[in-house]
Amino acid sequence: MSIGLSWPQPERTGTDTIRRLGSRTAAEALSAGGGPACYGNGRCDRATGCIAPARPFGPLLEAYPQDEAHRLHVRDLQAFQLCRQMALSEAFRKKTDFTLVSADGPAPEQSSFAALAQRWNGDVLWAPASASNDIITRFGDEARAVFGPIPDGDCTGGDAKSIPLEVEGNIVDLKPNPGKVGKPLEFEHRGADGKIVKWTESIAQCDKPSLAGNATYCGMNSRLNRIVKGSVEWLVFCRKSTPHLGIEPEPYWQKSNPKFARLGMIGFNNLSGEIVFFDGRKDRAEFDWTQAFVPPGGRSYADHEGRAQAEALYDPTFQIECSACHDNKNPYVVNPHIGQARVGYRAGAQGREASAFSLGDYLPKTPRNEQRPFRVVGSGYTSTYVTSLRQAKTVRDPTGNCTECHTLTTQITGRRFASDATAREPFIADPSWAQLLEMRAERLELTSVNAHRTDWALRSGPGKIHPWMLPAEGNDLSAAAPEISSADWQKLSNCLWDAGGTECYYRPLYTPCPPPGSPLQGDGSEPVNVSVAELPLPAGKIDADRLLRLRWHYNNSYGNVPQRDDVRFNIAVKTVAIPSSGRAPLASDYPDLDEAKGENFTAIDGEVGTSGSALLIRNTSYFGHAKFTEPTPSTGLRQFRIDLPAQCGRRYLVRLLPKRLCFDQSDTAYAEKGQLLYADMRCD
Repeated sequence: MSIGLSWPQPERTGTDTIRRLGSRTAAEALSAGGGPACYGNGRCDRATGCIAPARPFGPLLEAYPQDEAHRLHVRDLQAFQLCRQMALSEAFRKKTDFTLVSADGPAPEQSSFAALAQRWNGDVLWAPASASNDIITRFGDEARAVFGPIPDGDCTGGDAKSIPLEVEGNIVDLKPNPGKVGKPLEFEHRGADGKIVKWTESIAQCDKPSLAGNATYCGMNSRLNRIVKGSVEWLVFCRKSTPHLGIEPEPYWQKSNPKFARLGMIGFNNLSGEIVFFDGRKDRAEFDWTQAFVPPGGRSYADHEGRAQAEALYDPTFQIECSACHDNKNPYVVNPHIGQARVGYRAGAQGREASAFSLGDYLPKTPRNEQRPFRVVGSGYTSTYVTSLRQAKTVRDPTGNCTECHTLTTQITGRRFASDATAREPFIADPSWAQLLEMRAERLELTSVNAHRTDWALRSGPGKIHPWMLPAEGNDLSAAAPEISSADWQKLSNCLWDAGGTECYYRPLYTPCPPPGSPLQGDGSEPVNVSVAELPLPAGKIDADRLLRLRWHYNNSYGNVPQRDDVRFNIAVKTVAIPSSGRAPLASDYPDLDEAKGENFTAIDGEVGTSGSALLIRNTSYFGHAKFTEPTPSTGLRQFRIDLPAQCGRRYLVRLLPKRLCFDQSDTAYAEKGQLLYADMRCD
């Protein structure tokens, strides 16, 4: 079977090994029962049963080093995602065929019902993001179903910004030096007044080195673009970096040079707290920002060319754990390196240096509240990091110094950024052996960062911008406020390393996927105008006495995305003879919740099959929303309509159950009860 463009092609070394590993593990996962057999294994993908590999020991990094441990891990990630892709493939499932099929099969009346229901309604019976099993294409379709249309990755359009570099309180850029013969490229240093202070041939240190890990510490002229579409914003980051992590007077580092090393995109809904991460391929040495980058999944289901381009562009291994840094209940990592005016300037955001050098408030302040919703979307990503996403927590500073304004976490926001912000080493009061090794690795990473920081930036130097967060004063460095005390830092650090107790007020960082109709979780949308009607068979429709028409209206308003498309309806149906008494049905007469969820669904025809003692029609979209087409934008109620075959003298009992396709490790979130309705086909 074809494995698509996301994976190494036949001419690439190791392709056969990856194919073999992926195929074998997919067969093993399906034979064990797939996702339902995951119980007790924290790294097991709930959709397929494939097992994600454990991350190699060491600090979290923006890019993997070229060593054997990480090379093998990338291979294992490829095999894991290929396992998922194969396990999700209908062709592979049929080939392996581990399902025990009943010898009896469906009853004739069930087969007839299923065939007619599928024939009459098939255009609107489909699950979003089910057009492709390719890891990247499926991931993009999932993101589009949640966030709406995804813009092209563009680091030049709109209001895109270049990330500045500051050295000893001056802004630095790489330009031809007109004062030397031949005008060689050198580093120009300008003060806040715009005057040239000096030229240098090299840059060894800077005032605000990067904390990303395995990225050039003192890089310059990377580009950032922020695109806002209603409640959703997209960040496109084109980072310049080199394998040796240094910066040289080479054309690559010039602002006018469009070449860069790492492509990243983040989508975030500021109402629902949903976030998604895309990374460019890690086996690609160079990108060019004069080109716009098509989003994963292309621009639509029908964008076949764009979908193929994206499969070859984005990283199908999800090897970089973006959520470990972008974990502050928003998409931003705001620290001095990114050049925001409100962080890392002694005179504050209104000071001369901030006005001259910074990006201002390009990344705006957002509400910081540990109780805000926050959820990572994308089954490829969440299946890779299911354990760390489940374990991540928010922290309150037991000393009251640092979390009155900020949400700190047990991830990199707490372990690395807080240490750098306070100029304190990570500390755990009574570490386990594993914690001790992790803490030592993080200390080494921070030591490397500090080695690339100028003495000018330290509190003992003229700049006095490091540490860049102070108790009570926060990021206001103009006052001579004291640094956090050693005793207070140790209490906070112990919490940040998930080694504390009740004093840390731990809460899960990530919040659950909300089912439709759950106002306490932010989604109050429910179906309205629900009705059932007996109609005569239209001309051309045969094999039934009557037509049973179900109608309702629904607006998928969660997150205020007009083209949101992650909610579908299951319709469970039972039929019995009409009671002679004509009494109304009891609640127990209707299909139960498990039957409506399709816990033991067996397909008969397309999306119609049996579930327990009920017949089930799955994945109903709104009327007119044909399979694998983009939803039309709407902020109002959409009409839903399903026609079912009915026989005279029968009572039809229906449970209508909305569900959200979560595209994470919770898979699907169902409404609490759904709607119950019935109709008696008296055919009078």
